[in-house]
Amino acid sequence: MNCTGAGTPYADHYGKQDSPTCGHRYERMSTDQPDGAYQVTATSHWVVEWAGGGQSGTIEFDLTTDPLPVSIGEAQVLTQ
Repeated sequence: MNCTGAGTPYADHYGKQDSPTCGHRYERMSTDQPDGAYQVTATSHWVVEWAGGGQSGTIEFDLTTDPLPVSIGEAQVLTQ
């Protein structure tokens, strides 16, 4: 998955709808995964433009998290 922005925080009224800006839908529970969880990493790509002391430049770098366990169970939504 590749997102170009910060995404949209989840709100109850979204129910089971996909994220309007960036998200991933798990189609299966994580119970069959090792330790009952998917291992997930996140990477952010940074581009920093700087200037000072009569000099300037651009620095690009990626930050990646260590794998984190994410347990996925059933999604149940009540509607009226």
